[in-house]
Amino acid sequence: MLRAGIVGLPNVGKSTLFNAVTRSRKAEAANYPFCTIEPNVGVVVVPDDRLYVLQKIAKTQVVIPAAIEFVDIAGLVAGASKGEGLGNQFLANIREVDAIIHVVRCFVDDDIIHNMGAVDPVRDIEVINTELILADMDACQKRLEKAQKKARGQDKEGIAEVALLDKVIPHLNAGKPANTLEFDDQERAILKSFFLLSAKPVLYACNVAETDIADPSKNPYVAKVAQFAREHHDAGSTVICAKLESDLVDLSPEEAKDYLKEYGVTDSGFSALIRGTYDLLGLMTYFTAGEKEVRAWTIHKGWKAPQAAGVIHSDFEKGFIKAEIVSYEDLTRLGSVAAAREAGKYRLEGKEYVFRDGDVALFRFNT
Repeated sequence: MLRAGIVGLPNVGKSTLFNAVTRSRKAEAANYPFCTIEPNVGVVVVPDDRLYVLQKIAKTQVVIPAAIEFVDIAGLVAGASKGEGLGNQFLANIREVDAIIHVVRCFVDDDIIHNMGAVDPVRDIEVINTELILADMDACQKRLEKAQKKARGQDKEGIAEVALLDKVIPHLNAGKPANTLEFDDQERAILKSFFLLSAKPVLYACNVAETDIADPSKNPYVAKVAQFAREHHDAGSTVICAKLESDLVDLSPEEAKDYLKEYGVTDSGFSALIRGTYDLLGLMTYFTAGEKEVRAWTIHKGWKAPQAAGVIHSDFEKGFIKAEIVSYEDLTRLGSVAAAREAGKYRLEGKEYVFRDGDVALFRFNT
């Protein structure tokens, strides 16, 4: 299962957001730094109304949505790369996630302590990015020393690593994260073995007050974060009110909708956060639908049919023959597989077929 780590400075709303997105009270939310010491982990269902439309068509009682694992990681402070605060633990935890949800405080509240004084989300982003880059620089220097010894012995792997590190280290020294540097496929494969923190994809979550959620464009902090993310990190940003989301935890879906209407919104910011995380990781969803169950499967964009089949079982990929495909739009418009087949919208695809978001599939394979 893919993992997204929720990070940020102390008291920006990380644990409150974690509680909201996981719909739990697992992470204690308190008004002091380092409230979260051990990383809290929660499995989050990916909201997708298409599942329940397919459920009616398939006439099944079982619906299995896709899921992402979220990790609430201890708050980071300046000097973390040198062990300040809970720095060593923070850095170890973040190495284990696939993507980073960086929560930045975009609200003013004198009752909630900000460990750096005034609210300044861009400064907060730079603090954490600096620590990640410094940790990566240290790791790269150590890696370079080992790679140079191997390269002197004409080791091909060592020579390739030295060439890549000679490219990465100056970029990091310029204060730029590794995820803003372009790599070819070979370099990308080698880079994975470096486990660089700043190479991970990042989504900035602007945590705003309840009064800003209806029209976050009026919040100047949100605009600054979006611009900074776009210009300096080629990253995305989303808006969420962790306080409002946490209020929804104990409400039924109907009560939650009514509650959100009071604030002028129709959808939870949680849904946008999940969608943003999916986009961040280059993910999409396809479905299987039958009398036994309707299920969402998570795959990477651009995957071909055998790879898509492999997420169900490795035997499906090894023995792949054909995929029976109908798009969600065609199936729901026509109302049944039989009608889709009759209309010519139900088709057989081979090994070169690239899956599309919303495809409904049935695989033929040999074991």
